[in-house]
Amino acid sequence: MMGKHVLLADDDQLLASLLNFRLKKGGYEVHHSSNGKEVKEYLIKQRPDIIVSDIMMPYFSGIELIDFVRNELKLSTPIIIISSAGNEQNVLSAFELGANDFITKPVSPTELLVRVARELNK
Repeated sequence: MMGKHVLLADDDQLLASLLNFRLKKGGYEVHHSSNGKEVKEYLIKQRPDIIVSDIMMPYFSGIELIDFVRNELKLSTPIIIISSAGNEQNVLSAFELGANDFITKPVSPTELLVRVARELNK
């Protein structure tokens, strides 16, 4: 049985490798992209089961990513946004565009696993 496929979009290499490690240990297949351009190219070809994305990314922000997935690709793939604290405006925009959940930094890998499982089991 193949694990569920997670697209992890984050330009913070340290955080991304930590989350990548924990997600894989949790039984997920993970594709990591460190910038929005890669994310966009990947999504045109692939359909992950869930997307975990930082709001702040080079070339293409998490907000633009949600807009792209919901309005251009017309996908209902669950999207969990990672945001620095104090970014309420971004978080509101993310939800308005169709994000499913958000986690503030610093991200607890355990909490991320719980939230990913919750979105996938809906």
